[in-house]
Amino acid sequence: MTISEQDLRHLRRCVELAEEALSEGDMAFGSVLVSAEGGVLAEDRNRIHTSEPTWHPELALARWAAEHLSETERAQATMYTTGEHCPMCSAAHAWAGLGRIVYASSAEQFDEWCQEWGLGDSPVKALAINEVAPEIQVAGPVPELAEEIRELHRRYFGIESKS
Repeated sequence: MTISEQDLRHLRRCVELAEEALSEGDMAFGSVLVSAEGGVLAEDRNRIHTSEPTWHPELALARWAAEHLSETERAQATMYTTGEHCPMCSAAHAWAGLGRIVYASSAEQFDEWCQEWGLGDSPVKALAINEVAPEIQVAGPVPELAEEIRELHRRYFGIESKS
């Protein structure tokens, strides 16, 4: 699937939100929910340390959409995010009836980075979105942003840069 200039603009905002999360002591994830017309409906960042452990921005936005948007509006909305949804967020996205997902870096990439850095296994298996929610239209990763996302995660985990 092709990534448009609009997609890149919204993904760059997600990176800004991820940087904000990192500066607040949370893992570097940010997400933006966009209407069919291209307007930003809501945005959030990871708050797993400053709120509670399941406060992933994708889950928070799925909840927000279920409360504030019609079924049609949800189906036509696009979720932009720095990282591919975890299984919990993929399920919430599907149950809320949201539309397309565009992500900058994949769950597989994140898992590979964590292994490279010797961080061990995640408590949740890294699954592609469509393994959890097969009907959702997905685009990503976006190579020109994935390395920037990797750097944010490296900083979060306190991994020394090799450069």
